[in-house]
Amino acid sequence: MEINRRFSDNARAEMRAQIKNASGNEVFFSGLINESGVVVSVSVGARGSLNSVPVNFSQKRNCSVLIHNHPSGNLQPSDADLMVASDCSENAQGFYIINNEVSEVYVVMEPVLPRVVKKLDSEKVAFYLSKNGPLAKKSADYEERPVQLELVKKIVSALNGNKIGIFEAGTGVGKSFSYLIPSMLWAVENKERVVVSTGTINLQQQLVEKDIPAAEKIVGKKIKAVLVKGRQNYLCLRRLDETGKERDLFNEEQEIFDKIFEWSKNTLTGSRSDLSFMPSENIWQKVNSEADACMGMKCPFREKCFVMKVRKEAADANILVVNHHILFADIESRLEGAGFEDTAVLPPYKRIVFDEAHGIEDAATSFFSNQINRFKIQKQLNLLYRTRKGTAAGFLFTLLSLSFSEENADSLIEGVNQIKVALNGLENAALALLEHEYTLRLFKNTKTQFVNVLHSMSVLQKHIADFTGNVRKLFDCIPEEAKDSPVLYETKSVLRRLEDSAVVLGSFLSWSEHPDFVYWIQKSKLSSAVSKNVENPYYVQFIQTPLDISQTMNKGVFEPMDSVICTSATLSIGKSFNYWKKHAGVFFAEEERILEGEFPSPFPYKTNVLFAVARDAPFPENAFEYQRYIEDSIVRLIRAAGGKTLVLFTSYESLKHACDIARNALRLSGIKILRQGDDDRFRLLKIFREDKTSVLFATDSFWEGVDVPGDSLSQVIIAKLPFGVPNNPVFAAKSEMIQQRGGSSFMELSVPDAVIKFRQGFGRLMRRNSDKGAIVVLDKRIVEKQYGRIFTSSVPETKKMYDTVENIAQAVAALID
Repeated sequence: MEINRRFSDNARAEMRAQIKNASGNEVFFSGLINESGVVVSVSVGARGSLNSVPVNFSQKRNCSVLIHNHPSGNLQPSDADLMVASDCSENAQGFYIINNEVSEVYVVMEPVLPRVVKKLDSEKVAFYLSKNGPLAKKSADYEERPVQLELVKKIVSALNGNKIGIFEAGTGVGKSFSYLIPSMLWAVENKERVVVSTGTINLQQQLVEKDIPAAEKIVGKKIKAVLVKGRQNYLCLRRLDETGKERDLFNEEQEIFDKIFEWSKNTLTGSRSDLSFMPSENIWQKVNSEADACMGMKCPFREKCFVMKVRKEAADANILVVNHHILFADIESRLEGAGFEDTAVLPPYKRIVFDEAHGIEDAATSFFSNQINRFKIQKQLNLLYRTRKGTAAGFLFTLLSLSFSEENADSLIEGVNQIKVALNGLENAALALLEHEYTLRLFKNTKTQFVNVLHSMSVLQKHIADFTGNVRKLFDCIPEEAKDSPVLYETKSVLRRLEDSAVVLGSFLSWSEHPDFVYWIQKSKLSSAVSKNVENPYYVQFIQTPLDISQTMNKGVFEPMDSVICTSATLSIGKSFNYWKKHAGVFFAEEERILEGEFPSPFPYKTNVLFAVARDAPFPENAFEYQRYIEDSIVRLIRAAGGKTLVLFTSYESLKHACDIARNALRLSGIKILRQGDDDRFRLLKIFREDKTSVLFATDSFWEGVDVPGDSLSQVIIAKLPFGVPNNPVFAAKSEMIQQRGGSSFMELSVPDAVIKFRQGFGRLMRRNSDKGAIVVLDKRIVEKQYGRIFTSSVPETKKMYDTVENIAQAVAALID
């Protein structure tokens, strides 16, 4: 009997009872089916009259089949029923009509049977990393980490239960294997793609080149893992060919171009990272792949395209390794209409692992920000028209030669020049406004100061709009047979970028209508090589930043994905994940979907680490006295440790002065002093690791991602608690928002933000089980102020010392000796 094949006895009984309770009127039900297609449970979404019932769209989203009764007993669908059924078909849902006795059913739309999910056995997965497992057998000195096994089981639970997992894994837990092994097994067992998103390309490389091959050996299964980088990291053979034909390069660029051209003949990947040299940004941007300049199937080089090769590889990969920027580019594309079932930037996926998840708010905020500056706009203009040694070149001339338009080069060149003049006017107005400042926010208190800047923006926006409109008119006058010319694609991409810049200008002009964004300008210094040839060594960036990305994260990540694993060494503050959950968007998820867990470091912090705070330090409010104190104290502590020290600052100015003092004081000691900015990050860290007496003075990004195990790093000095700069425009706007609703911006934003960064800095010392040393804080607010407890309760338990810097130096010398 059809009714028995479609419904379980319990489901039928429940529907009969609910229809009776509704006095025989129409009732809207949502039902869940099992693997055989039988409706096993139902819930009431709405009740109506004898002739109609509203659709409960909230329940409609989360069911397998929609069901409603026709009290008349006539089960033929109405026009309204057919419209609902059509909608169901797009969502792979079924649509049934029943009578009041639930003895008959009319199937308007068949449901799609649920995919059978093969859940993982958490004990079996954890076994791979246990003392009796395959990894232990491969390594004679392997030590089982119980905390790692617990983390593995939690991650398995999150995958099995379609949960959002928030897992803090301390240094040494082994979080990479903890999420890789369950993810790999899940992908293979369920033929389902898992995306692993990291904070940096370096971590991507490590996962693909080292961790995943090692994990494959542990589980004994071959996994297809593909590293996906942004397409701008790949060579475009069509653009390489076009640039070679133009030969519009400076002499030094020509040499680099020739090297890239020779490399292109042999490279298998076309990835910039595979070059044996680092080309300048200027030359690479002439030949790299860019989405809006891609000719797609019309490209003469499509069969050899490096980006297409990666996409084909990614389409049938088990694991995709991406960075946060690429993931957010994909999410943005899906939110703007691509949907979650088809390929966008990445092939479709339903499960994500965020490594270094503490950084996803900053990464998302950065990605969803928009900014323009004169170099960004001038670069596009130069592609259209430029002169060199009295000779003019650019896409405009090719377009004019293809077009039968009466437009002439002089009027278009005049349009380019008008934009350049307006751009200089905007830059000058902004520099005048920023005379004594580096940043300034546009809001109600500063709007009168921005009058000249906004006027200049309006002029620039108009000139861009007029010019791009005139160039687009040329396209209509180009014969059909010439419309596949690469120059058209390149020009269209240039126009889109110019128009995007005009949109940002328009947003600034209507800033008061966009309370969800922060509008600000920032003065930045040109590189030394560029600035020595210009009168003003500064340029201005105009930035539009979202104030809150939590809703975007919820809509694009946490709501549509089946499971999301978020892991990092620093997610909690004072044993609570609430701050991170709120800012990352997890707070919008149902509580029952969230799994949390803290997995502390197995390293011997209690015995191997001294956490010392200088009692004789002045409070930082007395800036001059405080700076003199830290300069003297840092020299003492470096001497005590014999070098081997990472000194972390919150201000580059403070760092420079302290570093100069240390270099002078220690010039005869044999201790090498390294300073952030003297060389690139990679080379600085390489020297620091190899020279066991060296000292590195650093700020900003060096608070995290520095991995120097062993004797090269025995002391971390934190000069000052890393509170955000109060006049930072985005930070200030967030603070105001909190204060306007009656909250404390200091306790709700400043302190939590500083704690996360402090924990990252604290974590630089212990990188392996045998490491030992001292973490010295020269800011006594961590002890003297009540909020200091939040900092100290958020780090592992260690030996503690609150004393003068002289006594601390003696203790450091004794510990490291």
